[in-house]
Amino acid sequence: MSNKSGKSYSLTALCPIINGSTGDQSYASITREILQNLDLDENSPMAKVANTYLCRFFILNDVFYESSPSREEHLKSKYIVFSSNFHGDLDSYLQGMWNNIEEDVKQFFQYGVAFDKVHNAKSFVKYIKNCQVKNSLFFNGSSDESLDEQLKGLYLKQEFTQFAYDNQGKDAESLQQAFQDFVKRTEPSKTKPTWLPGSLGTVVSA
Repeated sequence: MSNKSGKSYSLTALCPIINGSTGDQSYASITREILQNLDLDENSPMAKVANTYLCRFFILNDVFYESSPSREEHLKSKYIVFSSNFHGDLDSYLQGMWNNIEEDVKQFFQYGVAFDKVHNAKSFVKYIKNCQVKNSLFFNGSSDESLDEQLKGLYLKQEFTQFAYDNQGKDAESLQQAFQDFVKRTEPSKTKPTWLPGSLGTVVSA
């Protein structure tokens, strides 16, 4: 059982939601609505959290387990499930999450049990660790490099494919000039231009 694979970390946290309501809406229902209305892709709050490979939030309503002798068990509350795969160590990642999207974090977890004790990055790290569960299987589907390096690599792959398509059949001199222009435009040794975090090919050049 491990949460690590190379330089990557897999976090799963089950954060219990207070059993209560405001008006005619339960805290779990309000939280679900907040999560469902989050922006996606490069506009997602989590795109602002460095080195996030992928991330998911959802509400766990209930489970049941039948053992021997047959017995049905239920959760005592609903849970916010926070799952994230990222590059680096857990403490630094969670501190970066708080420092970059503090207001969003407060929205996500405002009805979490004991979240009222969270007031800074240090207490947020402690809160998530208290809710953390170990992963029984972690498959790292990335290259194990930082997110910036992976985004740059994907950008170059896309741009070089287009370069090869656009320059088929050119003579050696024209091809050499086109390649020099390609290197100047894409700057392989620099972090930008590159893809935006959370994007499907959106390029940022500065």
